[in-house]
Amino acid sequence: MGTQNKRFGKVGDLTDLEKKREQAQLKVDESKEIEERRKLGQFATPFPLAREIMSYGLGLLEENTVSFLEPSLGTGAFYSALISESNYAGKSIKQATGIEIDPAYYDAARSIWNNTCLQVYNKDFTHCSPDGKYNLLITNPPYVRHHYISPEEKGYLADCSKKETGIEISALSGLYCYFLLLSHKWLAPGAICGWLLPSEFMDVNYGKAIKEYLLNNVHLLRIHRYDPNNSKFDGALVSSCVVWFKNEIIDYDYDVELSYSGTHSSPLQSKLIKKSVLQFERKWTRFPEKDRRDGSKKLTTLGDYFTIKRGLATGDNDFFILKKDKIQNLGLDMSFFKPILPSPRNLKTDYVETNADGSPKVDPQYYLLDCGLTELEVSKNYPALWEYFQSGITLTGKKYLCRNRKTWYWQEQRQTTHFLCSYMGRGNSDGSPIRFILNLSDAIVTNSYLMLYPKEPLEQAISNDPELIYQIWEILKTIGSDEIEDEGRIYGGGLKKIEPKELAKVACDGLRTVCNIQ
Repeated sequence: MGTQNKRFGKVGDLTDLEKKREQAQLKVDESKEIEERRKLGQFATPFPLAREIMSYGLGLLEENTVSFLEPSLGTGAFYSALISESNYAGKSIKQATGIEIDPAYYDAARSIWNNTCLQVYNKDFTHCSPDGKYNLLITNPPYVRHHYISPEEKGYLADCSKKETGIEISALSGLYCYFLLLSHKWLAPGAICGWLLPSEFMDVNYGKAIKEYLLNNVHLLRIHRYDPNNSKFDGALVSSCVVWFKNEIIDYDYDVELSYSGTHSSPLQSKLIKKSVLQFERKWTRFPEKDRRDGSKKLTTLGDYFTIKRGLATGDNDFFILKKDKIQNLGLDMSFFKPILPSPRNLKTDYVETNADGSPKVDPQYYLLDCGLTELEVSKNYPALWEYFQSGITLTGKKYLCRNRKTWYWQEQRQTTHFLCSYMGRGNSDGSPIRFILNLSDAIVTNSYLMLYPKEPLEQAISNDPELIYQIWEILKTIGSDEIEDEGRIYGGGLKKIEPKELAKVACDGLRTVCNIQ
């Protein structure tokens, strides 16, 4: 880092600037609560990671002069990396623009980079018009989940994205999806782009818009996915990848590099996958470890035998789920309560037996407050219950789910089922991220479980032979981690999840054979 830079003097000067930037980053981060930063998707890119990414991006850039855009600047880690790496790549920086919506990060960036060619703007990138065309865009856009974006803003962003790219985008998309699509109008022909993104877009339904853009609107070059067990960001809950593309359209089929773990220069695994394969594969994270699916083989799946639903969302478990002794101490009528299983992490068995009254043989026992009466009916006839509701109306009644119900304490309805599974986990002793549970009680479950309801003719087979439920449970337990991970998704720290529609796609041919169902 002692070589000469045409625009910045000795790069040794950058060392002091980078130290200043890291100190400023830490100061601003510490001024904010972690939950606020999660809500706003504010997770700074560590400088060594920024250098790795920038070095690779500069290697892809054919031009010797760089016009650089960072639409989510933060304090400028990628710009700092650009200064550091441009000498080694033989590049000179002609122009650089950074946009940052947060005033605290903007002020820090402006003070650090004031004497360089970086132009810093305190604006919302999604509402900006291009001030030029750029041949290098490398960024870590904000990971703001869709429920923190207002309906009005979603409508605006969706309209702008479609106008720019012709692509319809799901209302469930995170803010980073809009960032990517709306950046297209800023790109010069042949521009190189590197996006540090949550790798979930490779698997989830709302990621279809991003995949469509990458396969049809630009030339997708590479996706490098980092090991989710080794998160790149302190406090973040997502796994990460870097998506590389060039602003050009290629009409013929071509190879895309899919790599995993390690670094860009030394990945643990790497494989070239045809664009045509990616067009038909719904789960891109299966690469590079696995080969393309055999589309000619019809698999029997759990969705052929079960209707799969999420457990119910109470709106406030601490308020609506009580132990029996508390119910009795409050003088509440047990007729308003249903047995409910504890969360999977607190359920110590996968075989839930039943008491004579239908309650589960677990310790401790929990019950869900499920009252369908109106407030007038409760206030007139059940004073103890009315008093309990009054104790929760200020806090619980104002929570998102509760305030959007017709009556704030009315619950979703779920019928009990014998077959349950946890919907997230990091892997049990057998390696599977989820547990299949046999429930012989009348207990229902919260949304930390998935509920599997037998379809016809499986329901009829069980009716003819009730002992069949044990065989079915044993078959479900044989479903391996590979099958689950093929359809599910993975987050930071190795946390794995599977949603109802994803579980329905999991192969389970054994049910057809054992149950004699064609």
